[in-house]
Amino acid sequence: MYINATGYYIPEPRVDNKYFESTIGLSDEWIVKRTGIHTRSRVGEGENQNTMAFDAVEAALPSLPYDVKDVDLIVAAAYTAYDTVATVAHEVQKKFDIDGARAVYMSSACSSFVNGLEVIEGYFASGKAKRALLICSEHNSYYSNDNDEKAGHLWGDAAVAFFVSAEPCAPGEPEIKAIYTAGLGNISKGPEGVMLRPREGGIMMPFGRDVFVHACKYMIEALDKAGEMAGGLTCKDMDRIICHQANGRIVDNVAHQLEMPKERFVNNIGELGNTGSAGAPLAFAQFRNEFAPGEHIGITVFGGGYSCGAFIIKME
Repeated sequence: MYINATGYYIPEPRVDNKYFESTIGLSDEWIVKRTGIHTRSRVGEGENQNTMAFDAVEAALPSLPYDVKDVDLIVAAAYTAYDTVATVAHEVQKKFDIDGARAVYMSSACSSFVNGLEVIEGYFASGKAKRALLICSEHNSYYSNDNDEKAGHLWGDAAVAFFVSAEPCAPGEPEIKAIYTAGLGNISKGPEGVMLRPREGGIMMPFGRDVFVHACKYMIEALDKAGEMAGGLTCKDMDRIICHQANGRIVDNVAHQLEMPKERFVNNIGELGNTGSAGAPLAFAQFRNEFAPGEHIGITVFGGGYSCGAFIIKME
């Protein structure tokens, strides 16, 4: 699989840590020490999951080597649904008049993007699609509660779009060498670790410590397995690693376990907060021009529920 173009949208408004000191008594020092977050991106007036998705797709179009209407598969992968019937996949299909394409919406918490890639891989393998658009738009603030002392201070909003194809469409396209995912619902707290119940409190993380421990463990395991699938690469063979952008301490812990310098890890959580399943692929789209040809980029994530996933990109 090849990445033909990427685009992203980050809302302009920011919520800084001082806000949470005034609302729930968490100091800037406390939040930064435990999460690495300084500010969070939040949607502006009139923005939502759909509008962010539109803007992310628009941002990718100037570098897309074919007409957007040539896409034959649209996969929207996220958990912060604005509408579970008229999904963001179908809204994007309407917005860009992509006639005849299959349109799918799926969710597996913060692993959603990687699972979305795997769904596309399956369509490509079956011969039912050749060019796909993967959209991940997370409107966390639609569901989060800023007065939640356990997790209200974490959430940010953002969207990312990847155009991918079964075969290369232009010179120099990054190649997705391997994709690995796993459901972990039977592990420890599993479905109780993180939940989103729109009419029963919104996004909640009652067992943050449990999430932390298993995220650190399974992101490494997922990256190991994806690397093995990509020709026997190890985590240390990765030139850069992008972890799920849930918590800066998780990234630091992964770096410590792998005995790798923090400089090889790419992050956006400090400015944007936890942007859910968009966070890691968003970091790739933001910083892809800094990666050199021949480098391997390992992206690894952990989702509530629980779930994990990773994929390996070789820059060309």
